[in-house]
Amino acid sequence: MAWRGSTTTQHRLLSCLPYILPLIEVRQFGGLLFSLFPFLELLYVPFTPVAQLYQSIPFGDFILFFALYLLVVRNEKVQHFIRFHTLQALLLSIFTYLCTAVLSLLNIVQQGASLSVPMFWSVMFTLIFLAVVGASIFSIVQAVRGLYAEIPLISEAAYNGTRN
Repeated sequence: MAWRGSTTTQHRLLSCLPYILPLIEVRQFGGLLFSLFPFLELLYVPFTPVAQLYQSIPFGDFILFFALYLLVVRNEKVQHFIRFHTLQALLLSIFTYLCTAVLSLLNIVQQGASLSVPMFWSVMFTLIFLAVVGASIFSIVQAVRGLYAEIPLISEAAYNGTRN
């Protein structure tokens, strides 16, 4: 859906950048896919410098999350299109974080979810990975097209969180 005015090329590209965050965070769940299809790991090569910087700063994820939320999502001077896509990317990151937290509470290690992990958990890790990567890629494509990405539940929350 395209509304609230037209979007420029700059706005479209800026609205794609926040989706790097969930793509970096969900990488830990892709171990099984990466071991079965090593060429898929090449898709993450462009994000390597950003991921290393992101993980090297103590509380970097926390700081970046609140910086994006306070400086972009809550800033009504920023175009709604950018605010919406930023909040949607943050919601995907929250989903990834909640999955990680629940699995940690269950004492399930997803690091290197590979063939050595029981099949059920390997499938769960792969589903989480595919859901977040798929939603992120879909959202990036929609943002480049100048459209609002409609992801069930997440988009509705993003619309509600960016109302003027």
